[in-house]
Amino acid sequence: MTQRKGEKTTISIQEHMAIDVCPGPIQPIKQISDYFPRYPRGLPPTAPPALSRAGSLHSSSASHNSGDDPGQSHTGDDPDRLFGGAAAPTPAATGKKEEEPDVEGYDSDDSTTLGTLDFSLLYDQENNALHCTINKAKLPNPRYKKGLKPMDHNGLSDPYVKLHLLPGASKANKLRTKTLRNTLNPIWSETLTYYGITDEDMVRKTLRISVCDEDKFRHNEFIGETRIPLKKLKPNQTKNFYNCLEKQLPIDKTDDKSLEERGRIMISLKYSSQKSGLVVGIVRCAHLAAMDANGFSDPYVKTYLKPDENKKSKHKTAVKKKTLNPEFNEEFFYEIKYADLSKKTLEVTVWDYDIGKSNDFIGGVSLGISANGERLKHWFDCLKNKDKKIERWHTLTNELPGTTFND
Repeated sequence: MTQRKGEKTTISIQEHMAIDVCPGPIQPIKQISDYFPRYPRGLPPTAPPALSRAGSLHSSSASHNSGDDPGQSHTGDDPDRLFGGAAAPTPAATGKKEEEPDVEGYDSDDSTTLGTLDFSLLYDQENNALHCTINKAKLPNPRYKKGLKPMDHNGLSDPYVKLHLLPGASKANKLRTKTLRNTLNPIWSETLTYYGITDEDMVRKTLRISVCDEDKFRHNEFIGETRIPLKKLKPNQTKNFYNCLEKQLPIDKTDDKSLEERGRIMISLKYSSQKSGLVVGIVRCAHLAAMDANGFSDPYVKTYLKPDENKKSKHKTAVKKKTLNPEFNEEFFYEIKYADLSKKTLEVTVWDYDIGKSNDFIGGVSLGISANGERLKHWFDCLKNKDKKIERWHTLTNELPGTTFND
């Protein structure tokens, strides 16, 4: 194709769009309708006549050759004017805020795609208990969200909630709700309770709440989790939460191992002046160390009042099968004069019962005049308050005088 002398070089709209590229953020691609606006009946009076694609370039060059004002802009340089008549007003010119792009087709943030969880926490300081009430959850529908791992083939889930205390997550401090079937909007209204929680735990522990999908034929699938530092709670005040679920976070394996425990035990002491003896109550244990291959233990508790010249001070509770949080509620009586109590030491040991082999020692605690900290305070409180039952939680240790290790 030859070009006449003095005629402006023309390019097609395809060539124009190919070279109209500049560095910077990617702009939305214009739709073809942007170049061919529709008007109800005919064109607006102020708009120039619409040009057909076939004759637009020739009309542009003809107007240039007909002696139009050279300072006037050329329609061939602006594809909006070339194909759309009047140029569309910019947001700045109209004073309107630029419309946000439709995000319906985009992946939303993880904090919304994984769902939300409604729950509340209460620290009962007097009873050393942490009550966790799981109210309800709103889970995403994988059919309408991109980037999600589908749970069940029907697009629904069989959700349940499990709790762990960090650091030291294990079966010993795992609690879970019941499973609700085929729902994305489960309502549990279920309260799970941790016993043996101390003020020290409230300072250094974090509650991990995970929502999972139960699968009968495969491994249960993780949906999302949230973590609450217990130091955010005030004693005896219920705090409500409505948290977005997050992706599974790695558990720090470098946590201070010196804080690892063998478990805890609640013991009650009362000196009965009427019976002239000491009443020792074994109430319950919490977060015991797992000693069996199945991740649990078969715990029972033994007590001794030493020194024991006659070897008759041994008492033993019943065995609780396959649990790390046993509840015993058993009491033992030691006939002893009140004046002799200050010379005695109460030794309490927790064991894992095994058939056909030696029982495993889990942990123990000593209360008496030679003890220290809470154990000494518990013993003195018993001596100062006759006929009054005093209950305290104690941390089990893996070291006790040698005779009690021989079961």
